[in-house]
Amino acid sequence: MKKITDVNVKGKRVLVRCDFNVSLNKDGSISDDLRIAQAVPTIEHLVKNGAKVILISHFKTPSKNIRVGEEPLDDFSESIYPVKERLSEILKKEVRFVKNCIGEKVRKDIDLMKEGDVLLLENVRMYKEEKEGSSSFAKELSFLADIFVNDAFSVSHRNHASVTKVPLYLPSFSGLLMEKEIGILKRVQKRPQKPVVAIIGGAKVESKISVVNYFLENADHVLLGGKIANMVLIVRGIAFNLPWPDMETEKAVKNFDYTSSKLHIPVDVISSKDKMGETGVREVAPGKVEKEEDIYDIGKETIKLYGEIIKEAKTIIWAGPLGLSEEPFFEKGTKEVGKYVVENKKALKIIGGGDTGNALLRFGILGKIDLISCGGGAMFSYMKNGTLPGIEALKNITQEKQK
Repeated sequence: MKKITDVNVKGKRVLVRCDFNVSLNKDGSISDDLRIAQAVPTIEHLVKNGAKVILISHFKTPSKNIRVGEEPLDDFSESIYPVKERLSEILKKEVRFVKNCIGEKVRKDIDLMKEGDVLLLENVRMYKEEKEGSSSFAKELSFLADIFVNDAFSVSHRNHASVTKVPLYLPSFSGLLMEKEIGILKRVQKRPQKPVVAIIGGAKVESKISVVNYFLENADHVLLGGKIANMVLIVRGIAFNLPWPDMETEKAVKNFDYTSSKLHIPVDVISSKDKMGETGVREVAPGKVEKEEDIYDIGKETIKLYGEIIKEAKTIIWAGPLGLSEEPFFEKGTKEVGKYVVENKKALKIIGGGDTGNALLRFGILGKIDLISCGGGAMFSYMKNGTLPGIEALKNITQEKQK
């Protein structure tokens, strides 16, 4: 796989696949710019070396889509435009914006670019062909550039047009962020320093089930929090007053190896009648959670238990907050466990998933993490398989292909 640092980009039009799928505040401003900041080293390298930098990314999955040949939507509410404003601030230079990804208007704007200019294209998922992995759509994108760079490790597990198909038509390279993520994860996958501690939380239960099973085989300890821990507590008959999960989740969670001494679940929790914590917050044993309540965080005894395990770790891999960490009443579990993680100076510390990174950023401790991978799904897929479709797409391009 070739690196962007291995090629002369001066005067070249370089199409860079980034991940700018950031969260917004209610007023439309960006609530966290971690993913934008992570893309900056590659962009600055290209600018410094005289490239014409064309950035493309998804930005949420739009409620409305168009197909190639249709006019862009006037009321496109999932526009990536807010990223343009923030990126201009970080780069300290104006980033131009085009309200489309393909077509004559886009090509004309690119023709006006000078060396060192940066241009951001509209949300690539505006087009249905992106998620469908359309080769013809990828070919349209390839008409915009001379070189393709994939710097979006976080979406490289997806067989989307701008990830795996554009390399069919352009000389293709990995970006600096992609190289960093692969380098660290390769070490963890092949030669992890033990003990390995995996911390698994977050709200997406379905995506975390396979992750738990993977680490029960490959880690020394698996610490559960968030919704996945709640499902375990329910299925095991411990939190017996909470609603039963759907049949598929129930079956998957029941199949965890509960005889394993590696698996750790909360011994106390923070419960409340509402997720804002306005109608009473209680710290109780899971079996004491009442029917009208839900579990929103781990309790202090669980924090202490998890902390003692984390202290001895040599490798720590964390995906998903341990509670509803964006609310002050339910941030303590994630915050305190985060402190244990960063205080372990001897361990290699890896965070996977934007929600975890954003939480630690709010708590002011993100800078002490060795690798912040904004794509939890991609990270675990790489650890399991040793590669990703987006990586293979770069590896398989040995020469420039004719359009």
